[in-house]
Amino acid sequence: MKQALVIGAGPAGLMAAEVLATAGLRVTVCEAKPSVGRKFLMAGKSGLNLAKDEPFDQMLPHYYEAADPLRPILQAFDAQAVQEWARGLGQEIFTGSTGRVFPKAMKASPLLRAWLQRLVAAGVDLRTNMRWHGWQDNQAMFEGPNGPEVLGADVTVLALGGASWSRLGSDGAWADKLAERGVTIAQFAAANVGLSVAWSPHMLARAGQALKGVRFICGPMRSRGEAVISRTGLEGGGIYEVSRAVRMDHALYVDLLPDLSTDEVARRLTRPKGKTSLVNHLRKVLKLDPVKAALAFECARPLPKDPVALAQVFKKLRLNHDGLQPLDQAISVAGGVAFDALTPDLMLKTIPGVFCAGEMLDWEAPTGGYLVTGCLATGRWAGRAAAAYVSEAARNAGR
Repeated sequence: MKQALVIGAGPAGLMAAEVLATAGLRVTVCEAKPSVGRKFLMAGKSGLNLAKDEPFDQMLPHYYEAADPLRPILQAFDAQAVQEWARGLGQEIFTGSTGRVFPKAMKASPLLRAWLQRLVAAGVDLRTNMRWHGWQDNQAMFEGPNGPEVLGADVTVLALGGASWSRLGSDGAWADKLAERGVTIAQFAAANVGLSVAWSPHMLARAGQALKGVRFICGPMRSRGEAVISRTGLEGGGIYEVSRAVRMDHALYVDLLPDLSTDEVARRLTRPKGKTSLVNHLRKVLKLDPVKAALAFECARPLPKDPVALAQVFKKLRLNHDGLQPLDQAISVAGGVAFDALTPDLMLKTIPGVFCAGEMLDWEAPTGGYLVTGCLATGRWAGRAAAAYVSEAARNAGR
């Protein structure tokens, strides 16, 4: 049997391993951490979003500049295929009101356990505490539980993750090793990440409270999601969805009253205030909750007295900030192995027989199922291509 080596045991690596084992190769998966799928499990803590149930032509643009190279890969394993795959592991799934697909159990652990059982039954050898250190004479070097170790293989799939959440294994340390071998690496940048804001003591008192029922506006991007006031800024899906535009230096605004027009807000503000405090007046005439009011005071004090000018503030409140949170705090990253450095089969042009998959590729996508789908799809594609590479090499050797 031919030997396949998969380095990295996240969803992309495990998918590649399963495809290779199904193709009849002896597969070894090496993972640097003491257990597999750590970031996958963390992603499932608040509900594992596997995919977005929507037509392919609506899904593809969410992969931005990488949409073209990823098109055939995602077509071969789209959102419907992800759902069928999960059902094949005995997991009941459901689709929420926004089209997001989740396991009925919500968490990632039942799905991962079932997947690992299937991989072991297929003969996949899962080895943990195996940190990859590059190649020596075309063999992979590791620091294993018992010291240095070298493993040879007929084909290798790298699924080493991005450069965020390093404590879970994605530290981007592999980038220099590939660059030394002539592989073009696009610089890492934070994606799906919170906003850094130096709040005043007035706003710090709101830490932990949610900003709900708002719309974030940043360049071409819009988000109707929520955010949470943290001690260092803003966190949550609403901010994550526009973080790409923030990274590109577009100004960030929040519409505190997205269901009301500016004219309607101004009309309501003309109602007599009497002796009522401004905060209570805003609550009565606009239903502006304390968190929204606090944010308005934080960003636009002193608030204008003219109803039209004040309405414009509430409808387009400029959020001044210090940029995005650090890369290691990002849910995912942009950057990684450039598609120009790969064949359409995801094989490295400068290192034949070595394929790449998952978040280590230069693509990004918003949260909402696109990340997991992208990792699974690229893992499957790389695994199939790696199996075909071994088969073709064997045929050529027999001629």
